[in-house]
Amino acid sequence: MRKCLVLLFLLAHFLGWTQLRLCSWNVCDLGKSKNDATIEFIAQTLRNYDLVALQEIVAGPEGPKALARLADALNRTGSKWEYVVSAPTQGDRQKRERYAFLWKSSRVMLVGTPWLDQNFAAEVEREPFLGTFRYENNELTIVNFHAITKKLQPEREIKYFKFFPEKYIGHNLVFTGDFNCPQTHSVFSPLKKSGFSAVFSNTKTTLKTACVDGNCTASEFDNFFYFANRMSVENKGAAAFYSTFQSLKEARKISDHLPIWVEFRFK
Repeated sequence: MRKCLVLLFLLAHFLGWTQLRLCSWNVCDLGKSKNDATIEFIAQTLRNYDLVALQEIVAGPEGPKALARLADALNRTGSKWEYVVSAPTQGDRQKRERYAFLWKSSRVMLVGTPWLDQNFAAEVEREPFLGTFRYENNELTIVNFHAITKKLQPEREIKYFKFFPEKYIGHNLVFTGDFNCPQTHSVFSPLKKSGFSAVFSNTKTTLKTACVDGNCTASEFDNFFYFANRMSVENKGAAAFYSTFQSLKEARKISDHLPIWVEFRFK
């Protein structure tokens, strides 16, 4: 069995197959009320990914402090992790938050300095946080985003993403985060027409307040959009972390969103 695994690894390397495990998670006010046990649970949930994009980190100083605690917890899981946290977004004071990236330094390298997009900062409440990363000989730029809520019509913000491929020409863009909008919405059509594909369809990623007949998830809000000419999806999932809790009320103390993940193969 061991020889077979070695042969598969060598074959994958020879053929140029390479996989990156990317996770995205709206962690619901990280820095506001997360105790040590919650931070530890989040770290254990994230430990097997190579690169993580987080949304909804508290804009005040509590946010970066909580992220430092999370990075410390991840560093105790057996791998060395690095992280970067954004400045607060520039929109309405009540809606401001931070984004973050965390990555295993043995697997992923940060290229340059991540930035909050300023091209459409006047039109987007929480401007996305972009970071470029290198995995082996491949680079990708993550567009980490948290849209306004559904009742405020997040499509009014998402529509500007169609301009990003031109604004960031030469970047292998991957859009991810909490869009508060399903990928079936027509606002994503321009991205899809320009060669981007959604990783998930018919996958609900938010938690209800209570399970109904065994159904605990509510909406298809979280996703990845990737350029299909550059990468393909090897594996994917939405981690049902809530199943380890006695009730959704307890699970929602962690987050009201599921972490989503994808394993990309670079072409």
